[in-house]
Amino acid sequence: MINADRTLDALGDPTRRLVFKRLRAGTRSVTEIARGLEVSRPAVSQHLKVLKTAGLAVVRVEGRRRLYAVDIRGIEALRSWLDGFWDKALVAFKDAAEREAARERRAR
Repeated sequence: MINADRTLDALGDPTRRLVFKRLRAGTRSVTEIARGLEVSRPAVSQHLKVLKTAGLAVVRVEGRRRLYAVDIRGIEALRSWLDGFWDKALVAFKDAAEREAARERRAR
């Protein structure tokens, strides 16, 4: 099971977020991901390792190349975690609206 805390921690690093954003466009090699970044390919590999451990990236080996892509399971786990906040916010909004409507009925 993917841990939302680990996922959020992985995305806490700005360079790692940039690496992850590059995966959104599709499967990429480390060389393709590193192109134009101010970090080395080995550094990008380390960021990808963290993303993979956090459940945000998957790797596929093709010959001598490693190709990385977004792991949708990590995105789904993160979304589920965030939905918990949204659900609470909606319940709180509903309760506040109902209290306000009850006050208005009493004031009439």
